[in-house]
Amino acid sequence: MILDLRRGGAAIGLALAMIVAGTHASQSQHHSLQSTNQATLIALRSQQQASDRSPQARYETRSVHDPNGTGKIYLGREIAQVMGFEGISWLDRPGREDEERPAVVIDALGLRGGEVVADLGAGSGYFSFRIAPKVGKAGRVLAVDIQDEMLETIRKRAASQKITNVEAVKSSETDPHLPANGVDLVLMVDVYHELSYPYEVMSKVREALKPGGRVVFVEYRKEDPDVPIKAVHKMSVDQLEKEMKVVGLARLQTIETLPSQHIVIFKK
Repeated sequence: MILDLRRGGAAIGLALAMIVAGTHASQSQHHSLQSTNQATLIALRSQQQASDRSPQARYETRSVHDPNGTGKIYLGREIAQVMGFEGISWLDRPGREDEERPAVVIDALGLRGGEVVADLGAGSGYFSFRIAPKVGKAGRVLAVDIQDEMLETIRKRAASQKITNVEAVKSSETDPHLPANGVDLVLMVDVYHELSYPYEVMSKVREALKPGGRVVFVEYRKEDPDVPIKAVHKMSVDQLEKEMKVVGLARLQTIETLPSQHIVIFKK
């Protein structure tokens, strides 16, 4: 009888221990779930606050600044002045082939045919018309620019060369007017550093990318003081990465095969 009571007592003690342990585990799981939910809510609130911030809050204006810049500062970088349509002759200069090696840039894009490629800040269409045969008849090149004179040049060249897969697209300072989830690749050659509203434009670019879509920047190396370009017209890889992180783009690859420029590739 005593033996039976002891066994019963041991069983009761074990049951109580299991109940207490279960209660502690349940409380631990509850606290863990609470912490996870709180972390998620904080992250969502931070994203919402970032997206809700007015353009005035995102950008700083300085009266003392680089004479080649706008005095408008974004994430510590001064935005450069835009080159006007009067610079078309410089865009199409004969020496550009050797200086910037466009064939190397286009090879780095890894196009297989049939893609929709946006040449954002297309200018005279220097890259647009080189990309057109790579995407073929099944693909499209959206030659995006904010200046009517540049777009008219692109239209005339497309007509004279009988190229049907290059389409001129008028952008605004805040919106490149690209189709949502409709673009495989966005190329920006010596353009990004001049955008008046980089956060707004790149947010729209991200929305335009298809799943797996990429953004390719070609920019003069700020890390190299020997590159003979004005400072505000250069971009470092670190700065690009910093600015793309804000809009949800992650660096995929950096290619350093050009004489003076980076090729920096980001993905959604």
